[in-house]
Amino acid sequence: MHNNWFYTIFKKSCYTGYSISQIKTLILLTSLMNFDLSPAWISLKTATVTTIITFFIGILAAGWMLGYRGKNKGLIDAILTSPLVLPPTVTGFLLLLLFGRNSPLGQLLSFMGIRLIFTWPATVIAATVVSFPLMYKTSLAAFSQIDTTLIACARTLGASEWTIFWRILLPLAKPGIVAATLLAFARSFGEFGATLMLAGSIPGKTETIPVAIFFASESGNMTAALAWVLVMLAISIGVITGVNFWSESQIKQRRRRKTEKQIVDWRSRLRIETTFSPLKPNSESPSLLIDMQKQLPGFLLDVSFGADQKPLGVLGGSGAGKSLILRCIAGLEHPTRGRIILNGRVLFDSQKQINQPSRDRNIGFLFQNYALFPHMSVAENIAFGLPKGLSSREIKQQVEAHLLAVQLPGYGKRYPSELSGGQQQRVALARALASQPSALLLDEPFSALDTHLRHQIEKLVIATLENYHGVTLFVTHNLEEAYRVCQNLLVVDDGISLSHGLKHDIFEHPTTVRVAQLTGCKNFSPAVAIYPHKIEAVEWGCTLDVIEPIPESLSHVGIRAHQITFTEDANEPNSFPCWLAATSETQHRVTLYLKLNQPTTNAFDYHLQAEVFKEKWNEIKDRPFPWQVCLEPLRLLLLQ
Repeated sequence: MHNNWFYTIFKKSCYTGYSISQIKTLILLTSLMNFDLSPAWISLKTATVTTIITFFIGILAAGWMLGYRGKNKGLIDAILTSPLVLPPTVTGFLLLLLFGRNSPLGQLLSFMGIRLIFTWPATVIAATVVSFPLMYKTSLAAFSQIDTTLIACARTLGASEWTIFWRILLPLAKPGIVAATLLAFARSFGEFGATLMLAGSIPGKTETIPVAIFFASESGNMTAALAWVLVMLAISIGVITGVNFWSESQIKQRRRRKTEKQIVDWRSRLRIETTFSPLKPNSESPSLLIDMQKQLPGFLLDVSFGADQKPLGVLGGSGAGKSLILRCIAGLEHPTRGRIILNGRVLFDSQKQINQPSRDRNIGFLFQNYALFPHMSVAENIAFGLPKGLSSREIKQQVEAHLLAVQLPGYGKRYPSELSGGQQQRVALARALASQPSALLLDEPFSALDTHLRHQIEKLVIATLENYHGVTLFVTHNLEEAYRVCQNLLVVDDGISLSHGLKHDIFEHPTTVRVAQLTGCKNFSPAVAIYPHKIEAVEWGCTLDVIEPIPESLSHVGIRAHQITFTEDANEPNSFPCWLAATSETQHRVTLYLKLNQPTTNAFDYHLQAEVFKEKWNEIKDRPFPWQVCLEPLRLLLLQ
C-alpha cells in the first residue's frame, strides 16, 4: 500500500512537470503530513505526570533520609537508588513480578476491576520508578550541602520540623531541586526498557517516543526513527543546557554577593556605631541548673553547675566540651543522663524520660558563624524568631525595635551577604533575642571578627546583657573577653567542670594547676612544703615565703607573669638575682624570659616569664646584670 501511495504521488508529479528535487520535497512534506505524532503526546504527558510525582516523593524521601540515623540507612538508600544502576529491562521485569496478574498485588487489582499492565498508567509507573533515583539523589545532595547550623538555629527559634523543611531546606536547596527536576523529566521522557516490559507498545496508548524509535528502525522506516531521534536529542541537549545555565547563574550570583560583601566590609570600617538602645527585660527570675553527662566515643562530658541572671562565662581550651554544653542545654544534643532545669521547668531528665525538643525550650542561641538564613532579608531573619500569632503591623514594629536596639535601623531590606561581619553578628543577636528567650547562649560570638570589630561588638553585647533579664552563658577561650563580659566563670577541661564561681576568686585563687593554666598563668614549679609558711620551688631552685596556708595536697607553686616585679632592694622577701634569656614583644608589652640565681646559657634556659609594659622595659633594659626580681608572697599561687 505504501508503494502504491508513493507511485501515485510520483506519477501525478511527472504529469505536472516538477523536477526530481521538487518531487522529493513534495514526498517529504506529504510524509510529514501523514506522520503519527501520538508518541510525542504520550511521552510528553507521561514525563509531565512522572515529574510531578517524583518531585514530591523524591523531595520528601530526601528530606526524611537527611535526618534519618537508623542502622539500615545504607540499605534503604541502596534500595531507593537501585533503579539508577539496574538495567531498565531488569527494572521492568521486577515491576512485572510486582504488578503481574499472578502476583498478590496484581490479583488484588484484578479483584477490584483495575487493569494496569499494558495501559498508559503502566508507562507512568515505569517512568516514575526509573526517574525517581535522580530526583531523590540530587535533592539529597542539595539538602546535604546546607549548613546544619542553620537547621539547628531554626530549631532554637521555635520552628517545627515542617517549618524548617518548607522555609529553610527547600529555598536553600532550590538550585539542586531545579536541576533534579529537569534531569528527572529528561530521564522519564527517554525511558524505554521498563516501559516496554510493563506497558508494551500500543499505538496511541503506550507507544512513547523511545518505543516508536525502536519499532520504526526494526521495520526499516529510518526516516521516522531519525525524526524521533532528533526530537530526543533536542530535548536532552535542552535539559543539559538548562542545568548548566542554572549552575552558572548561581556561581555568578555567589561571586557578585562576595564582591558586594567585600565592599560592605570595607565601608563598614569607616563608621561603627557605639551607642546602644536598651532591650525590654523579661519579668521572670532566671535560674539554670545543670547536672548532666554525655558519653561520646573517646570523650565524656560530665558537668554540674548553676547560673542566674549574672552572665556565666564558660572558659576552656579547644575540645574541652564548651560548645557541647550549650548544645545540650538548647536540645540540639541529648545528654546520656542527668537533668537540665530552666526557671523551674524541666527541659531534660533521663530518669523521668523528659526531653523537650529545641523548639519548646525557649532558648536563644548565638552561633559562632552567625547562622543567618542567606535567602531571607534582615527583617525576615529577625521576624523568624518572633512569637507566633503577631499581626503584620506588630511584626514590623518589633523588627524595627530590635534593629534599633543593635544600631542597625533601616537595614531590614538587606540580605546577610550585603552585611559586614560585625553587622551580621548584630542581626544574629537581635534575632536570638526576638523570641524573648528565658536563656541566651553565646558560642564564641567574637571569634570571627577582627580586633576592632570585636571591641565594638563586645561593648554592644555587654550593654545588651545589662538589660537582659535572663540566664546567659558565654562560651569563649579568650581570658580577657570572659573577664570583661561575665561576672561568674565556669572553667571546663576535657569535659569536666574544674572550677565554678566569681571571676575574681577563680583568677586570684585557682586551686589546681590546670585551672591556673586555663586562666592564663604561665609560671609553675613543683613545690614542697618546708615550714608552715615556707616552700621550696624545686624547678626554680629557690625557697619562697608564703602567707596563705599551705594545703596538704600541695604539688606546685605558680605566679602570673604580670605579677612579677623588679626591685633594687635585695632584702625584700622572695627577691632573687636574675638574668635575661630572651624577650618577646607585642605592641604594648614585652615578655621577659628570666633565669634565677645564675646566668643563662641560651634562649631556652629560663625559669620564669615576666610581662611588663614598654615603659617599664625602657626603664630596666639598660641595667647591668644581674637584675633583682621579686615574687611577692601574696601573689604566689599554691596549687594542688
